[in-house]
Amino acid sequence: MKLEEQLQQRSGNTCELCQSAENLKMYEVQPQDSNTADNCILLCGKCTAQIDKKEELESSRWNCLTTSMWSEVPGVQVVTWRLLNRLRNESWAQESLDMMYMDDDRLEWAKATGDHDSDGSVDLHKDCNGAVLHTGDTIVLTRSLDVKGTQLNAKMGTVVKNIRLVEDNTEQIEGKIEGQTIVILTKYVRKQGA
Repeated sequence: MKLEEQLQQRSGNTCELCQSAENLKMYEVQPQDSNTADNCILLCGKCTAQIDKKEELESSRWNCLTTSMWSEVPGVQVVTWRLLNRLRNESWAQESLDMMYMDDDRLEWAKATGDHDSDGSVDLHKDCNGAVLHTGDTIVLTRSLDVKGTQLNAKMGTVVKNIRLVEDNTEQIEGKIEGQTIVILTKYVRKQGA
């Protein structure tokens, strides 16, 4: 039996954190040497996006952790502990952390990524108005920009379609203007339709 099938059977085809049955995928709890049923869990897309800091952490969504913290699956325990730590400013999360028990090896695994030290905030690509930008969005320049190293001047109001996010810098996106791919600062763009 394939690992993903084992996870589906174990979870009853639901997310092992929130019990959603939509958009389920195997999630590898890092760090790990090889995928096993103990260090992989089945998660919905929404949980995965918030765990991976691709979306803001919605504290009301995570009340499910008060149930998942009792799971016997090591990967579920580790992810639950990390999330409870990111939400520790919420009284219910702190209370759950105080009640949760993990043996020393699992606690060491949970602390290995350092994710528990974060405050739950997420750095997202946002336009000048605070709207979240995604790969493939269409944006409008809010000021004229001289493109370094070229004669190109991108005029205010220029529409740039199908942008790409610069992965390691939330203040930059990439887009094509007059056939050239350029880096654009997010503070000079407005998401079209937002």
